[in-house]
Amino acid sequence: MVPVTELADGTDRRRVLRTSVGLALAGALTAGCSTTGRRNKPRPTGSPHRDPAPGPRGFPGLPVQIARSPRGRPEVALTFHGQGDPRTARALLAEAEREGARVTVLAVGTWLDAHPRMARRILDGGHDLGNHTLNHRDINALPEQAAYAEITGCADRLRRLTGGIGNWFRPSRAQRASPLVARLARRAGYPHVLSYDVDSLDFTSRGGPAVARTVAAEARAGSVVSLHFGYADTVAALPAVLEDLHRRGLRAVTTTELLT
Repeated sequence: MVPVTELADGTDRRRVLRTSVGLALAGALTAGCSTTGRRNKPRPTGSPHRDPAPGPRGFPGLPVQIARSPRGRPEVALTFHGQGDPRTARALLAEAEREGARVTVLAVGTWLDAHPRMARRILDGGHDLGNHTLNHRDINALPEQAAYAEITGCADRLRRLTGGIGNWFRPSRAQRASPLVARLARRAGYPHVLSYDVDSLDFTSRGGPAVARTVAAEARAGSVVSLHFGYADTVAALPAVLEDLHRRGLRAVTTTELLT
């Protein structure tokens, strides 16, 4: 496997340009606060549709908590915690769409309150949209009633904005849900809890190249990768991440596509 550092060493002008785009976007954001690539024809993101959003679905044979796909296809799900500056979110979505990639966004309910148009922006780009709790509290540490309110509070916002409660539920501040939270998620209408097997560590602000190296080293066919909106490093890393996936023959798809 070619190291990710070689993606930006000047030997491939196309790759350098893509990484430069990510860095430029990240710099602008900082100042102001599917095979990947053009191999797939991007889906239109024009006039918003108003059909009810798809809802959760069960996948028989898969566990309640899903961290990766057993399907064996050369696909990867890039999943984003939906919170932070909406300009960063729009930059990441636009870059993914330019490259023919589709992602999964787990939105925080209070973020949707502050930026309600983002829900339809995500869906109109062909991406998955899901529930990442109302306030992004440590949900596994909450008592039952409070934990359930975190799940249903975000679900209510998704329903109001899109007509559905979202494709997925992911616990906040935890890679996996406690048994109690998993039961509460099922009660709220989510057959599965979406975990992940690759943590990009983009929230630690190690720089875009470090994020890209982590994903390249750990992502493989069937992986679910955890990333975040709201971090300039993630914007800077995404072109290199997508280029590396393409070079290895891996398509960036929604989690629903990954598991179907």
